Amino acid sequence: MNNSPDVEVLFEFNEIRKNPAADGYRPHHLIADNYLTTGVHHYYDVQNVPPCGTAKGTITFITPEAYTHCLWIGKKISIQEGSRIVGHATILKIFNPILSCEI
Repeated sequence: MNNSPDVEVLFEFNEIRKNPAADGYRPHHLIADNYLTTGVHHYYDVQNVPPCGTAKGTITFITPEAYTHCLWIGKKISIQEGSRIVGHATILKIFNPILSCEI
């Protein structure tokens, strides 16, 4: 996994998650209709995001070369713990050009 963030997002957690999500949280993300991958969250200006909370930050995905050209600004991807959807991340900016379908 690279150390540079792939995307900037708005994180929105729901009530399914009972504990705050700490900076460095590594959930799964439904990046494409048929592809679930892990990514590391980093939150701007906060160390934790509470259940039902929101925060801006970044996601660094583990193997972005495996799911190229699948993101666009405004796309919502689910944040999952196994099969449980614990929130969503709305794409605000794409740093890694291989992920953008707008090129």
